[in-house]
Amino acid sequence: MSTVTDVESAKTAPTAEAWIVNPVGPLVGDVAVRGSKNAVTKHLVAALLASSPSTISNCPDVGDVDITTQMLEALGCVIDRSNGDAVVDPRTLSSSRVPIKFSGMNRIPILMVGPLLHRVGEAFVPLVGGDDIGARPLDFHIDALEKMGAEIVITADGLEAKARRLRGAHIELPYPSVGATETVLMTASMAEGRTVLDGGALEPEVIELALFLQRMGAHIEMHPNRRYIIDGVPELTGAAHRLKGDRIEAFSYLVAGLITGGQVTVHGCSQDRLVTAISTLSRMGAEFEITDTTVSAKATELNAAAVETDTHPGFMTDWQSPMVALFTQCNGLSVMHETVYENRFTYVPALNQMGAQIESYNTPLGSMGGRFVGSSTPCSVVVRGKTPLQGSTVVVPDIRGGFAYVLAAAAAEGTTTIADTFHLDRGYNQPIENFTDLGLDIKRKTIEAPSV
Repeated sequence: MSTVTDVESAKTAPTAEAWIVNPVGPLVGDVAVRGSKNAVTKHLVAALLASSPSTISNCPDVGDVDITTQMLEALGCVIDRSNGDAVVDPRTLSSSRVPIKFSGMNRIPILMVGPLLHRVGEAFVPLVGGDDIGARPLDFHIDALEKMGAEIVITADGLEAKARRLRGAHIELPYPSVGATETVLMTASMAEGRTVLDGGALEPEVIELALFLQRMGAHIEMHPNRRYIIDGVPELTGAAHRLKGDRIEAFSYLVAGLITGGQVTVHGCSQDRLVTAISTLSRMGAEFEITDTTVSAKATELNAAAVETDTHPGFMTDWQSPMVALFTQCNGLSVMHETVYENRFTYVPALNQMGAQIESYNTPLGSMGGRFVGSSTPCSVVVRGKTPLQGSTVVVPDIRGGFAYVLAAAAAEGTTTIADTFHLDRGYNQPIENFTDLGLDIKRKTIEAPSV
């Protein structure tokens, strides 16, 4: 019989949402991916610049879209979302301050500074958040905004900015940061005069944003050697755009088929967004069937590989954790070297707990050497395969690491309980439904929060 103390303790015990995964063998079937989380949130922000509504289609149903929508609504914008469409009306903008309650939720607020300065002349955004995968400093954003004439003060709560008029400038990024490139593209689009951006990012999501801004009336040119030239215009108008398929999700579901010995066909993400992923998996022994609208992968046996992440068109850092999970089921010793973020291997101990044999190294095991000299976190791992995996209880550290756990659980023996899955809902469109359609036994459940 429970005592009063036991009952009270049970009532107050912290809980967490978990996914319970029971492997069923090969995953087979079709998955339709929507637009990228990393694209839709930036398009929502870009719509702030317009003098009329914009329509963004093929939006994923993910937590980061909800958060970004709520921030824009807090600024006074009207947003109508239905059936994968988001209509953003910025004409009702009534505030320049993103509420502090959004502090730490994601990294979108810093991208709002430029648009708010153009619309209102001032801005406050709370401190940024997002996955704890390594330092993603605001220096590049701040330097660019200041060069264009913004006055910026960092406070304990966030960033305060003012500008009477933003002007074009020559900006050179020390590293092709995706976020900083997006800040420059949006801010320069309505700045007075010409902006020359050297060292900009070329990721498909960045190009997609540039094309959306061009539809709105921005004058953006792309030149060789990572150079953008933007001539500011006095006004942008609303535009319509259908987002292209999420290449992170597409790769991850292709791996779901390969790691379980099955075959997954991905719809909605074109081959050109997966070129490096396809070539890498092909060298490992995967066989592909590719059409204008689908990509499918299967393999009888997979061999080890040495892979290092890089900016586009290199192997994407967000593909890294699913690939490491796949390495556990490949023959031989595989190497993964991370060059983009210095804290991207936080998921590795849990995979070892499930039976993987992964060794971590602070010494870079790749041709590009190490960007993170002196870092205390691993930059490379060596994975011994093929190793049997066992179900376990694991806690999701970040979006992409969490998906690696689902992949490992699908290939394991026994039940796996994956806690703190809010990360996965923040980054993937209807993941439970997609895995269920592929045949995986996966369910949501509320559990007592595990101690970490």
